[in-house]
Amino acid sequence: MSGTDLRRAVRGRVLEPGDDGFDAARRAWNLTVDQPVSAVVEAADAEDVAALVRYARRSGRTVTAQASGHDASGDVDGVILLRTGRLDELRVRDRLARAGAGVNWGRVLAAAGPEGLTGLAGSSPVVNVTGYTLGGGLSWFGRRHGWAADSVRAFDVVDAEGEQARVTASSDPELFWGLKGGGGDFALVTALEFDLHPACTVYGGRVVWPAERAGEVFETFRKLTGEAPPELTVWFNRFAFPGAPPMVALDLTYLGDPSEGAALVRAIDAIDGPISDDRGLVAVADLGGIAGEPARPTASLPRAELLTGLDESLVTEPIEPLISIQIRHLSGALAEPGTGASGALPEPYLLQMVGGGPDPARVRAKQVGLVERFEAVIAGRKPYTLLTPDETAADAFPAPTLARLRALKRSRDPHGVFRANHPVLT
Repeated sequence: MSGTDLRRAVRGRVLEPGDDGFDAARRAWNLTVDQPVSAVVEAADAEDVAALVRYARRSGRTVTAQASGHDASGDVDGVILLRTGRLDELRVRDRLARAGAGVNWGRVLAAAGPEGLTGLAGSSPVVNVTGYTLGGGLSWFGRRHGWAADSVRAFDVVDAEGEQARVTASSDPELFWGLKGGGGDFALVTALEFDLHPACTVYGGRVVWPAERAGEVFETFRKLTGEAPPELTVWFNRFAFPGAPPMVALDLTYLGDPSEGAALVRAIDAIDGPISDDRGLVAVADLGGIAGEPARPTASLPRAELLTGLDESLVTEPIEPLISIQIRHLSGALAEPGTGASGALPEPYLLQMVGGGPDPARVRAKQVGLVERFEAVIAGRKPYTLLTPDETAADAFPAPTLARLRALKRSRDPHGVFRANHPVLT
């Protein structure tokens, strides 16, 4: 079928190669990832998404859905890219949020905060709620409340036949399980409803020191995370920004009374010579400011690894040409089985390594070298939501979970109408 047929099938804007704006419309958030799609469709609403799926089903084409393109893999050659930005419904009521597939976490937190509530957002407010949640969703408050996916009550979806449905634990338990952390390979989600959690006060911020303090900061991080209640989350960072001296930092949040949070991290005050310290009461809507991640598309080369523990080489090994490594404390509710495909994370820490610049081969080589250097504490798997373009779903899920997800894909989408960022069958 032709591009004219596609334009007739949907009401939203359709862009194809050669059209003005096509290259911008197909762009991933990570500018190092190319998306060689055959067309971009900006759906008008959920009915338009259903019309697109029916068209794809008839014509033997494949659809991948993105709002902003975070965590895109580039495995979309010839695929129709569905942009969901116009599905922007947001409602917060009775400790429950309903968010369309185009809504980002910043909007949810801005609406929930004045009600004394929070969603289980990650470190960036510009990340899309739906894509993040389909990948599981690792939150500032995951140690207290588990995966973001485990807070979902319902998904509004379009299935592989182009039919709309509401999926809950009782209406379709197997699909509900798969969507809670198993990715977008089984249906297109047009909206989701999820629990919000009490957050009358949040204490947090970032403290930065010169790199010479790295050993002290790391030992404090080790001590704090060894004793932390589930309401406290602490992340350790090493920075090597071009043109700046190397630095080390701790990011933290405490879901509760600020005086209690300050007391729990009092050991930080014993480390001399901070460059900056912005700890204090944090509005829910301002959580994204702690980590200060880019608010616009940028070029980066990330890699993530789950850690079974901490090793001194995480501090002593040089990180250049990377610009940062971060160690996030997990455990708490994240180590429990949960109710979706994300399952349990028994590993207590997550390592994230980020590089950039003109020499990607050198960055990748450094990441491989660090993994080899940290081998004693590398778990050998990683969260699905943090897979890189050269990794697969098999790198994220235990074999029984992957087999169950593959069976779900074959039964719900036997003709391959949908393609997730990281398909479960590859």
